[in-house]
Amino acid sequence: MTTVTGDTSRATEEVRAATATQEAPAPAQETPTAPEHTVLGQPLDIREDPQLLRGEATYVADIDLPHTAHMAILGSPVAHAKILSIDTKAAEQLPGVLKVATAADFPGVMPLPCIWIPGGVESHFPPHPYGLPGARPVLTGDTVRHVGDPIAVVVAETARQATAALAAIAVAYEPLPVVTRADEALAEGAPQLHEAVPGNLNAYWTCGDKDRTDAAIARAEVVVELDLVNQRTINSPMEPRGAVGDYNPVTDEYTLYATTQGPHNHRFLLAALVLGIPFNKLRVIAPTVGGSFGTKGYLYPDMPLVLLMSKALGRPVKWVDTRTGLMSSTVQGRDHRQHATLAGTRDGRITAVRATSHANLGAYPSTIGPGVATALMGRSISGMYDIDAAFCEVYAVFTNTVSLGAQRGSGRAEAAFLMERLVDRYAREIDMDPAAVRRKNLVPKEKFPYDNGLGWTYDSGNYPLNFERAIELSGYADMPARKAEARTRGKRLGVGIATYVAICGVGPSTRMSQEGMLGGTWESANIRVHPTGEVSVTVGSASTGQSHGTVFAQVAADELGIDPALVQVFEGDTQKAPYGQGTYGSRSYSMAAPAVALTARKIKAKLVRAAAVFLNVPEEKVVYEGGAVHEAGNPENAKTFSELAMAMWYGWGLPPEIEPALDETTHFDPPDFNYPFGSHVAVVEVDELTGETEVVSYTAVDDAGNIGNPKIVLGQIEGSIVHGLGQALMEAAEYDEDGLLVSSDLNHYSLPRAVDAPFFTLDKTTTPSPHNPLGAKGAGEIATVPPAAAVVNAVVDALSDLGVLHIDMPLTPEKVWRVLQGGDR
Repeated sequence: MTTVTGDTSRATEEVRAATATQEAPAPAQETPTAPEHTVLGQPLDIREDPQLLRGEATYVADIDLPHTAHMAILGSPVAHAKILSIDTKAAEQLPGVLKVATAADFPGVMPLPCIWIPGGVESHFPPHPYGLPGARPVLTGDTVRHVGDPIAVVVAETARQATAALAAIAVAYEPLPVVTRADEALAEGAPQLHEAVPGNLNAYWTCGDKDRTDAAIARAEVVVELDLVNQRTINSPMEPRGAVGDYNPVTDEYTLYATTQGPHNHRFLLAALVLGIPFNKLRVIAPTVGGSFGTKGYLYPDMPLVLLMSKALGRPVKWVDTRTGLMSSTVQGRDHRQHATLAGTRDGRITAVRATSHANLGAYPSTIGPGVATALMGRSISGMYDIDAAFCEVYAVFTNTVSLGAQRGSGRAEAAFLMERLVDRYAREIDMDPAAVRRKNLVPKEKFPYDNGLGWTYDSGNYPLNFERAIELSGYADMPARKAEARTRGKRLGVGIATYVAICGVGPSTRMSQEGMLGGTWESANIRVHPTGEVSVTVGSASTGQSHGTVFAQVAADELGIDPALVQVFEGDTQKAPYGQGTYGSRSYSMAAPAVALTARKIKAKLVRAAAVFLNVPEEKVVYEGGAVHEAGNPENAKTFSELAMAMWYGWGLPPEIEPALDETTHFDPPDFNYPFGSHVAVVEVDELTGETEVVSYTAVDDAGNIGNPKIVLGQIEGSIVHGLGQALMEAAEYDEDGLLVSSDLNHYSLPRAVDAPFFTLDKTTTPSPHNPLGAKGAGEIATVPPAAAVVNAVVDALSDLGVLHIDMPLTPEKVWRVLQGGDR
């Protein structure tokens, strides 16, 4: 599969010819495609698209219940201070204002919990009444710890009135010292954020074998080191967060409409651990969610606040964030400062890798932030390489910044950047081609399943096949000639390679508990076959734009042998869907889809048993084929799927051991994670006069196992790459010395646009995972993992003759220009 997109007007004729006219051979296969599928694996049109493109989808902002009031949240304008007093009297007198509330109004409301503790180590958190790790209060009444820390809420008749009233709330502060860097927050005398967290250290976490690694480094022929900054970035989904709370005083029930990736998890956490109400008194509904990138899997103060204010006022209460508000209210990503060491031989064999990382958790632990900063990063640093000794240590630290959370490829992207920059630095040191170094160190096919020595056991893969495919498609052998040609145009051409392995498919539950997850990570699905032959599939997952309604229908239809048009998919409502865990960690197709497939197989098995009765033949004589059954050797003795559905609805003549109707459920918990992987090659041109970097072509060969709908995955891969390019070239959350977020709006925080997208040459290899019945691996975020490393490697390559060894992201034109003028290298 080769696709080419992007802004062709910005590329040279030579690049256009080299990229746009490539004819790729058939996609490489590690194993034959099996079994035969009728609709699964086909690029069917995405059924959600027409509604989205016509603007007919219902987002939280579109929910307008009768008599809805509107809420605004007052966030702290300072990064660290004691609150001396809060005066709300003036705000309460303003037109339209219905209620103003502070922390004092909610004495019985518990703080938000954190449910991912760094596993196996001592850790420190703010307290929670249930003895769990605490996160943040719903409203703070004593000390603010970052700009945007919620202090008070106003509910008014209109959103404009509520927002205007915030300015009338008078808050007196006593400023406190501020720290925004993780390494500086550990220094003696640094400002202390939480009494329960001495020295701001949430946890010191390690993985791998320290002694073995240090010994390998000590005896190595070559040792290279790098100090890396994986800068903090701001998640920017199309839709900011929102919440609508609706309390029913007659039934004492709450309904929350929210931009959530995990309605079932949020239902439990809010009911049991925040509000202290019965589980069955809270319903959570996720309507259409306009993207997430990981940000909407977290508990935020607005969720319980709209419910509490609805109960207080006796009417629905709605809150919708602004784009600027998102910058300081929603979890941010990345933010590691790392010292990395790689050891090897003079002929290119890597023998050890060691990393020390200071991870910035922000002012409070987000719902799963500590796990993102530790296990997802540390256990992933070895990537696709067969390395004998590896060790990683992480200091997870609190600072006066917005809480850290997931960002597409979280942890894995930071690890890949570290490893791939080290490999290029090593190749430079031993004067060996970067591709040759990688080729020499890839995990060989015969070593799978492969224990990476850091805690992950890779399930399947043919890394050399995948790597060579990327090298071939990128035209890597032609780069010297292309570099010479670019110099004639005042451009410096560089090529960068990055490979990756991304742990995905979060379950298994027991394994996640060992990593410190306080909860299950299985997934569920229910299938009901209606008497007229239509099928309803309900899943515990929750789409944030991954086209679940299309691909889950394909799974069910393929298993049952029916038209996908007969299948309707439901999710995102805790009253309608079975229990589930939601969508995150590229798990929907490798967790929820297998649950759908296994449930469909239960339906088929029951139909075969019943058909033996209906056809009056032994069960072993029943053939299920193409959504119908017939007697083996006698195709005339048959029933269609719709006839079977009606017969099961009536239940006539069924023996006692076969229940009427077709309604089955599966809870799927895999034996292990799955590990997609890939190889990416970026080609850049750096303008010698301006320092502007243009990604002129980008080749990606990814392996996500068996794919359900190639059209969906193609969109995810392209979007993921652009996401990664944003961090490499332009994105950075900047805090000043007072803890103020300088990049607080889109005038000061750059995002990639369509014009920034390069030519894509995309291909795949296929190595099915043995850990689920579909052979699937995660796909939704995997291509975000390597682009930053590939682009930085390419720019350093373009400037290598100047002695440049590294440049910290983002590679803005000014930064690169200063390097060209002889600045920091």
